[in-house]
Amino acid sequence: MKNKQVFFQDWGLIDYKEAWDKQEAIFADTVNLKIAQRNRAIASEGDEMEETPTPNYLVFCEHPHVYTLGKSGKPEHLLLDEKGLKEKKAAYYLINRGGDITYHGPGQIVSYPILDLDNFFTDIHLYLRTLEEAVILTLAHYGLQAGRYPGYTGVWFDADNENARKICALGVRCSRWVTMHGLAFNINTDLEYFKNIVPCGIDDKAVTSMQQELGHKVDINEVKEILKQHISVLFNMEISQ
Repeated sequence: MKNKQVFFQDWGLIDYKEAWDKQEAIFADTVNLKIAQRNRAIASEGDEMEETPTPNYLVFCEHPHVYTLGKSGKPEHLLLDEKGLKEKKAAYYLINRGGDITYHGPGQIVSYPILDLDNFFTDIHLYLRTLEEAVILTLAHYGLQAGRYPGYTGVWFDADNENARKICALGVRCSRWVTMHGLAFNINTDLEYFKNIVPCGIDDKAVTSMQQELGHKVDINEVKEILKQHISVLFNMEISQ
């Protein structure tokens, strides 16, 4: 039975490690539920059993200044030593998502969909493209035309020329079709912090934000609502608080 209900939570400004631990707990509970149900199904030898629907969560938050390095990333893509991190008041974590290094900070929407894709579609490529599409549609609401960069994840402006610049990064983990981690969408982000890394391992492309593209600050709570709506529609979710 596919469960389209998704619990939405906004964790506000939250320490990265605290958010990571909360994600891991929800992720582990969902994976363990799927394992337990599979084992019961095997033990029942085909007898019909009523299964507990696996839950889905959509989390939005912001983080204090932090750099995170994914499993395929290179440590040298962080251009700060320990002293430099302290001067920037930034934390640094090696984490278990895909991708290289990225930055999170205030003014950036970080979204963590913790979904059982068996409830939606079991295609990780489509999953990433759908998250990108939600961001592209959100930007279009503000008159900003964004798109994809062939060969790379994320959302970009002018991907087909030398002015290519990235506004949203993606990095996910998936086990037994349960997802965690997600996207980082620059709204009013301090872009100076990206100068301390090789963003996503790409050293010849710029990073941008909605504030930079529009020339003024944006109501981040309004953007959250628009983004949530697009994610909900694209995934055919039933959002509940």
